[in-house]
Amino acid sequence: MIPPSYFIVLSLILFVLGIVVFFVKRDLITMFMAVEVMLNAANLTFIALAKASANLSGQVIVFFVITVAAAEAAVGLAIIMLVFRQRNSVLVEEMRSMKG
Repeated sequence: MIPPSYFIVLSLILFVLGIVVFFVKRDLITMFMAVEVMLNAANLTFIALAKASANLSGQVIVFFVITVAAAEAAVGLAIIMLVFRQRNSVLVEEMRSMKG
């Protein structure tokens, strides 16, 4: 059996990678994927702690986080597609000039 600390360390690594990618990359789609990686890292932590404590509350929280991530994916990708249709680019620098 794998100890829960391994899963928590993996989750921490994934979360930090998501934060680094979010702040380093300037592409909306890459930033969007980084947020999804951070949400999945949080889910991994909740599952590991729920398994370690033999409590189902962590798994219920994961269910709600997955639901929010699905809604975010639908709305976020729709917004990214609209920005791409208007600007022909998904770079963040180009979105900053969208005033008017």
